[in-house]
Amino acid sequence: MVKKMRLKKIQTHAEANGFLEKEYLPEHNRRFRRTPAQPENYPRATPRAAELEEVFHLETGRVIGNDWVVRHDNRFFQVKAQARQYAPAKSKVTVCEWEDGRLQIRHRGRAVVWEEIPGPVPVQAVRPREATAKRQKPPTPKADHPWRQDDRKMRPWSKPGAPPVSLIDEMSS
Repeated sequence: MVKKMRLKKIQTHAEANGFLEKEYLPEHNRRFRRTPAQPENYPRATPRAAELEEVFHLETGRVIGNDWVVRHDNRFFQVKAQARQYAPAKSKVTVCEWEDGRLQIRHRGRAVVWEEIPGPVPVQAVRPREATAKRQKPPTPKADHPWRQDDRKMRPWSKPGAPPVSLIDEMSS
């Protein structure tokens, strides 16, 4: 239709409406009109207010937490026990919200009882390690400490300048 309007050099809304009424719609109706199988007209009855209310609301899928809390729109809702049992944790629920602000939580198509609760308290930032007691490094041994001596000097059976003596020779003597 846009191409047809462009070929006819239509540039205003008034020209577009005139084109639709005089040229496009009569041709469209001529091509696609069908006669009904039965001439009777069976209109539906106007829906009741309850049916309209069931249709005109927003539905949002959510999951129940392990603590039976449902989070929706930065609000927290605690699901109450239903006939001695809760809706199972980690199960899916639907949060229905109407234009006037009413909310309903449904589990498997049935409304559940809930209560709005405050959100979790934010955790205080942990102070850096400076605030806690510093671990002290163990003292470094002095230069004359036995651990710093050459291990050959620590052997009582070896003497400086003497060839190394094996332990087996010492034990046999």
